[in-house]
Amino acid sequence: MNIGLFTDTYFPQVSGVATSIQTLRRQLEANGHKVYIFTSTDPKVKKGTLEPNVYRFASLPFVGFKDRRITYRGAIQAVQLAKKLELDLVHTQTEFSLGVIGKFVARQLKIPVVHTFHTNYEDYLHYIANGKIIRPGSVAVIARNFMAGMTGIISPSRQTYDTLTKYKVKAPIEIIPTGVNVLHGANEDTSAKLRVELGLAPNTPVVLSLGRVAFEKNLDDALSVFAEALETVPEAKFVIVGGGPAMEALQEHVSALEITDHVIFTGEVNHNDVYGYYKMGDVFVSASVSETQGLTFIEAMTADTPVVAIHSPYLDTIVTDKNIGQLVDDSFQLLEPMVSYLQAKEMGTVIGNPDARQQVLHEIDERTFGKRVIDFYAEALAVYHEEEDTEAAEANDVEYSKTFLLRNPFRRDNS
Repeated sequence: MNIGLFTDTYFPQVSGVATSIQTLRRQLEANGHKVYIFTSTDPKVKKGTLEPNVYRFASLPFVGFKDRRITYRGAIQAVQLAKKLELDLVHTQTEFSLGVIGKFVARQLKIPVVHTFHTNYEDYLHYIANGKIIRPGSVAVIARNFMAGMTGIISPSRQTYDTLTKYKVKAPIEIIPTGVNVLHGANEDTSAKLRVELGLAPNTPVVLSLGRVAFEKNLDDALSVFAEALETVPEAKFVIVGGGPAMEALQEHVSALEITDHVIFTGEVNHNDVYGYYKMGDVFVSASVSETQGLTFIEAMTADTPVVAIHSPYLDTIVTDKNIGQLVDDSFQLLEPMVSYLQAKEMGTVIGNPDARQQVLHEIDERTFGKRVIDFYAEALAVYHEEEDTEAAEANDVEYSKTFLLRNPFRRDNS
């Protein structure tokens, strides 16, 4: 198959969505398929940079998310390019600009279009005018209108599936959790080198957070709990890997807690070192309640690093043994398991059953993910009918696009 992935977010942008798309591309190509990325321009990618099978369209920073991009033209060029590449299927990864272009391309070529719903936008409304413009109920309208006419929808988790059902999305939905690489070589473990660079002794207990440093991640709560943990494990360090809009506020919070000497902010790091950071941690801690698939959690699991996090429908299915991690009801309950794993590091003890981890690793293996998506594509091709009411479908797409160009798309809608 020749597959077009349409996304506003792609490397070098740092996000779970970009990582998920790269994983999918790698697995599709490993199975003999041709993959073409249709994405936005990025100031970090110099003009003329060679990116095989990646096509970038003129874009601007998105309101509220300066590190995310929105394409403002290129639909006709995308159709021409898609015809030249002889695309068999379009897979959109965004509900915004390139998602709309992807739907337009599929309509013009009369090929199936499927979509992955990555983000629960209700958790991110505060980025746009402090949540005063977009209301949670409006998100359902936007999502439902965008996904009208899709051949099928991929949901990364049961939690997202339930959200889409609540939104009354009519297209067929299948739950396919995003996979990660579970086969790491010894050369990828740079944890010893990283400890030296960060001034950490080999036996220093380390709490790790890795990902976008954003307010919805509730890192301030995790740090407050860590401050309490220091009373029991005084040698521990909290390493925060990543960058984002909450960095300054978080640094001030660390100062107020008087734990500056125990917290290390690395900023954004080279993607090749990410596994090393996971291996360096003795426990991966998160107080976030906004994760729909939580790639960082399962990446930590591949490094044998236990996860301590808040219960979610997705995590409940994979954190099934204390060797994998522990889930709690709220951030206040993070303390006990955090201390438990840090003390296990100091005493050299093993918590839980290591065999339980192996079954989970199969489920989160990127090869399992790739096979499930390929099967989903085959089904989409089998059920696709060219005799769809194209005129009505295009009218819906045009109306959806206008909401972002001509007027407030987030008006109250009770439908």
